[in-house]
Amino acid sequence: MSGLFDDRFFTVRDGLKLHYRDYSGSSDRPPLLCLHGLTRNARDFAELAERYSPRFRVLALEFRGRGASDYDPQPMRYNPLTYASDVTELLDQLSIPQAIFVGTSLGGLVTMTVAAMAPQRIAASILNDIGPDVHPGGIDRILSYVGNDVRFADWDDAARAIAANYGASFDRYSHEDWVKMARRNCREIDGQIGFDYDMAIAEPFRVKGPAPNVDLWPLFKTLAQKPCLVIRGAESDLLTAETTQKMQEAAPGTRVAVVEGVGHAPELNEPEALAAIDDFLESLA
Repeated sequence: MSGLFDDRFFTVRDGLKLHYRDYSGSSDRPPLLCLHGLTRNARDFAELAERYSPRFRVLALEFRGRGASDYDPQPMRYNPLTYASDVTELLDQLSIPQAIFVGTSLGGLVTMTVAAMAPQRIAASILNDIGPDVHPGGIDRILSYVGNDVRFADWDDAARAIAANYGASFDRYSHEDWVKMARRNCREIDGQIGFDYDMAIAEPFRVKGPAPNVDLWPLFKTLAQKPCLVIRGAESDLLTAETTQKMQEAAPGTRVAVVEGVGHAPELNEPEALAAIDDFLESLA
């Protein structure tokens, strides 16, 4: 036991061992299943999990290649279809018929993929700063740093580098906030600080040739047949206000909350985000 959660592992069909945090909670309602962003890990959801456990059981999965999960020897398997299959395997192995999905960025894309593959597994969803359309500017910014195996002398150095990666879209953040983010994003490696993911997760993005043009709107519309909350950073360069409005038009029951002074992606500890999540979860009771 570590604090409020158990560190657990499960083995997926191709033999990799994946890690998740298991925060104990009520078995009378679907658990919260938290899915992180491209370069992130389960630590991103620590505050959220501590807030909602034990009212809810909270599971925070680390995708293959992140945190304490095994790295994949075949990097082309680093894609949403694989992650979605891993998610459903976790639910199967834990005998959980349905979960309330909380997906940040990539985690939201995986949630939409699960909606296409196994919609019955989703009781409701919270999409954190992601939608069926992603702005190319945000993608370009993320791809400018993902997979770069840099090392930092100390946590302050790491914090400054991460702040630079995220641009000027987090005007409510202090240096101390960036240090906290660095401690979630990174780990100590041979006396230095490095990012806590397999650098090979960038390889699928480097494949030459035209990128496949996948229409995610049908996936979102399927997902939004169940209760759905969208949280958007007001300064986000990935989920635009226009796309958010289109999501509400496509699925009028979709709830939306905007976090001011924050870009991609909100940490889900902001007052605006927590108020929206509180109301949303209460509406499911």
